[in-house]
Amino acid sequence: MPGQVDGRVALVTGGGSGIGRATAIRFAAEGARVVVADIVLEAGEETAQLIRNAGGEAQFTHVDVTDDVSVQSAIDLTVNEYGRLDCAHNNAGILGPVAEMTEYRREDYDRVIDVNVTGVWLCMQAELRQMLTQDPPEGGHSIVNTASIAGLVGSPTIPAYSVSKHAVVGMTNSAARSYGTRGIRVNSVCPAIIETPLAEPLFEHAESEERMRMRQAVGRFGQADEVASVVVWLSSADASFVTGTPMRVDGGALA
Repeated sequence: MPGQVDGRVALVTGGGSGIGRATAIRFAAEGARVVVADIVLEAGEETAQLIRNAGGEAQFTHVDVTDDVSVQSAIDLTVNEYGRLDCAHNNAGILGPVAEMTEYRREDYDRVIDVNVTGVWLCMQAELRQMLTQDPPEGGHSIVNTASIAGLVGSPTIPAYSVSKHAVVGMTNSAARSYGTRGIRVNSVCPAIIETPLAEPLFEHAESEERMRMRQAVGRFGQADEVASVVVWLSSADASFVTGTPMRVDGGALA
């Protein structure tokens, strides 16, 4: 039985761990050929090897999402290897320090914005330019950006991260309006706390991990694969009428 994205070509940034790794693996399991992009060589290579070991098709490319030349190289490798780009998951991001706004250093703020905002912007630009040269697959080309529920509400202890994820939601919606009639859908996923390396600093500063769990209506933290399944669905023809949507994957945290 064909998978949700059978025969498509997918690029996943930040694919070396966490949500990115889970999404790359899920894309491959659902029939896509995958390019895993990450700034950490060993982690990205490991994800690609995990896919190949499971019988899937994957390549790794080293990328710094804050560098437009590096981003374009990732697109070029994807097209050279597989002939096209159908789906992209712009997932690379950092949390930044856990601190109140008055304690935040300018260099830390700049770094969060550079990776989480400029990085997604540069990736979307390059992906959109490539997709516009191609005939869209059934249901359209798809770009999914990783935002956060911190992009929908304020967060007192990770203010720069919250700023950056609000920006991701905004640029996602803007691109959706611009390219919807040209066969490209653009959505974002907005997870609550997911048990990944990115979230570990939150646990270290939390007054109570149990209290953090109970902020989710389901009474637990999310798993990376639970976000990955939504990303892959958004990239499939089943989501052909879904664009410009900040899709909450939050266990009811904002209910």
